[in-house]
Amino acid sequence: MEEKVRVSKLLSELGLCSRREADSYIEQGLVTVDGEIVNELGVRAYRHQKIELQSGAKAQQASRITVILNKPVGFISHYDDEQEYQPAASLITPENFFANPLDKNRSPRFNTKGLAPAGRLDIDSTGLLVLTQDGRIAKLLIGENSPIEKEYLVRVEGRLSYEDLDRLKHGLSLDGVALKPAQVSWQNEEQLRFVLREGRKRQIRRMCEMVGLRVLGLKRVRMGRVSLGPLPPGQWRYLKPGEQF
Repeated sequence: MEEKVRVSKLLSELGLCSRREADSYIEQGLVTVDGEIVNELGVRAYRHQKIELQSGAKAQQASRITVILNKPVGFISHYDDEQEYQPAASLITPENFFANPLDKNRSPRFNTKGLAPAGRLDIDSTGLLVLTQDGRIAKLLIGENSPIEKEYLVRVEGRLSYEDLDRLKHGLSLDGVALKPAQVSWQNEEQLRFVLREGRKRQIRRMCEMVGLRVLGLKRVRMGRVSLGPLPPGQWRYLKPGEQF
């Protein structure tokens, strides 16, 4: 027999919002199940029922900001009380705003409350970091089954055989769990190009160590269809209108 599931989980599975956002919308009476408003946390429904967000919830989503930051070395992705380093979000200031013609009607000043990184770059890595107030984007980019490719340019030191290049593509495990297939190729004599569909902790650095390579520099240049482009280190821009991952 089919079991009922929390509506907040169903909304998340449908990609309409995060679970936390779903709870907020339910409390506000902005969610319907088969056309009936539900406003009690923990309410459940069957998967075959029609679950929708009302216009008020959609308006709230439309007002949420997503930005692209070129993270420099020395900043951590997520705030940690035990770390002495600054979080990357501290760079989202009007002074670091990288304006382009599509942003001409958008102010570099906005309420940064709830702005959080969707994915990680370690302190020694640079490049494209997405920060968002939109749970839908966060789930798309970092969910366990995220389909979004992440592309990196990795400067390395050491010798790499054809066999070990094949192992980087598919054949390595981290912490006893096999890695998903990856695209790995030489960009030039000193730099490898990695394209991954997962983001395990320090994954690329650990993969390189397993085949005898030392990583000298690591830069993320693309997430899905969004590229870093000419964005200078330490500066940020808005996700452009119509730009999708």
